[in-house]
Amino acid sequence: MRTPDDPPWDVYLTGTVFLDIIFTGLDSAPVRGTESWARGMGSSPGGVANMATALARLGLRTSLAAAFGDDHYGEYCWDVLQQGEGIDLSTSRTVPGWHSPVTVSMAYEGERTMVSHGHEPPPEEPAPDCPPRARAAVASLTPGRSAPWIAQAAREGTRVFGDVGWDDTGAWDLAGLTDLRHCEAFLPNAEEAMRYTGTGCPRAAAHALTEYVPVAVVTLGAEGAYAVDRRTGESAEVPAIAVEALDPTGAGDVFVAGFVTGSLAGWPLADRLAFAGLTAALSVQEFGGSLSAPGWSEIGAWWRKVQSVEGQDPAALRRYAFLERLLPAAARPWPLQRAVPTIGFGRSG
Repeated sequence: MRTPDDPPWDVYLTGTVFLDIIFTGLDSAPVRGTESWARGMGSSPGGVANMATALARLGLRTSLAAAFGDDHYGEYCWDVLQQGEGIDLSTSRTVPGWHSPVTVSMAYEGERTMVSHGHEPPPEEPAPDCPPRARAAVASLTPGRSAPWIAQAAREGTRVFGDVGWDDTGAWDLAGLTDLRHCEAFLPNAEEAMRYTGTGCPRAAAHALTEYVPVAVVTLGAEGAYAVDRRTGESAEVPAIAVEALDPTGAGDVFVAGFVTGSLAGWPLADRLAFAGLTAALSVQEFGGSLSAPGWSEIGAWWRKVQSVEGQDPAALRRYAFLERLLPAAARPWPLQRAVPTIGFGRSG
């Protein structure tokens, strides 16, 4: 859907890049006073890098503004994102003397527990008032705080997709999400949506949210996702795809990236929802949040595989039949880079 007059970037985003260390294959949560051994481990860029990588792997020209630590972790994350994933980092910078934030994620029983360490980002961390021109932007909304770049992007015609984290204040007041008025779509999970709207049903919450934003998308975990578009009157619900999950880290970011991709391509609401759920499902089968994101080759491999399974539900296959016209003849080399147990292994000198 790109035109010659389009901005240079499909998507812009800003935030903090973490170095993620992921442990999988734990039989249970760590127990105080004991030592737990994990059967698997991986390292990869995390934080806002999850979303940026997922967008880039779906073919979107992605620009990221972030601060990077002046250490080996920061150098590794920069190289992976710029050289490995082709993400534009011209508005990013390495901050002298600032170490990279780190998150340790432990996956077990289909869930994850995370421990993070980092310092307040330095004042020079990029959060530009005038972001580069882009067709879309993904903004992480913070209760009680606005980000001037979001309003600026919206004024210039950028389509803003907002997500949100847990409200630690306990207020759950939509009026506190002041930047929501600049968003085209809002994508909370079911618990967040119900708390913000004071409803007892995630589907009712989605409809209530359309009083504040044109498109509301509520993720329902193992049940899939539900969405409402106030402008067209459409609503859609798509069940989750059953997969054997290795690590759920970053699945929500991959879901948003899939939905943004479909939105920029002008797909119907149900197709956007199905595609977002598919990309998220494929991501949880790999380590980490960023390098677990699927590309078109993996999406194509999944589509060919499910069609060959005997006894497949015809209605379920029809739900994803739109993929047939989308899969490129030539895609990015496969397999894609994945999270590795260590950093810098094999370097000489």
